[in-house]
Amino acid sequence: MQTLLGSTESSYGISFALEKIDSIELEGFKPFFRELPVDPFIKGKYRFRRLSRFKVVGNELIKQPHGYLFQSKQYNPLVGDVKREFAELDDALGELDGFKKLVLEFRNYCKLSSGVEIGVHQIRTTCSPNNFGNPAPEGIHRDGCEFIGIFSVDRENISGGETHLYVAKKEKPVFKKVLRPGELLLLNDRDFFHFTTPIKPTTVGEGTRDVFVVTYPSLLSD
Repeated sequence: MQTLLGSTESSYGISFALEKIDSIELEGFKPFFRELPVDPFIKGKYRFRRLSRFKVVGNELIKQPHGYLFQSKQYNPLVGDVKREFAELDDALGELDGFKKLVLEFRNYCKLSSGVEIGVHQIRTTCSPNNFGNPAPEGIHRDGCEFIGIFSVDRENISGGETHLYVAKKEKPVFKKVLRPGELLLLNDRDFFHFTTPIKPTTVGEGTRDVFVVTYPSLLSD
């Protein structure tokens, strides 16, 4: 079951929308986030990541060959113009019904045609009392694609992590919300800049924020 919590449209179609997807079983995702390798391109070893691309044909996901992520400095001033390689998503994760539902919901809501290639980033951001985690170390930014989906899987022992959308970098956000587990934010990357505020633990110990970020196109190259 999907519950539409709000949406806007532009000349490009979807501008942004927020959904609660109750039909996706979140517990099945959680073991896969415990096994993520550290993101070697971000200092501090607080972010962990995998990345794969899939061709969506009908209701089937076909995993595509390994590739590297590339964004120009225009979109990513921190690690732009760098070929970034990440470990692939676990094949068992890709077989979960909930994972397929997520990718297909993204495809369907963005009204993408059959045969498109979609990228799926699996990201864990961690924090501790001495090291706050930054889900968006590049600051307020665009990704350089057409559509983005941010799906919250879990928040454990954290405060912060509020996602913002901006029509211009120097203006106030037009949307800001902490995405709760099961919520999917869809946005048109041509309409908005986005950012997520740092996270910090609410009690002594480590805190974690687990999300999938889905993009069209995938931004991956051979």
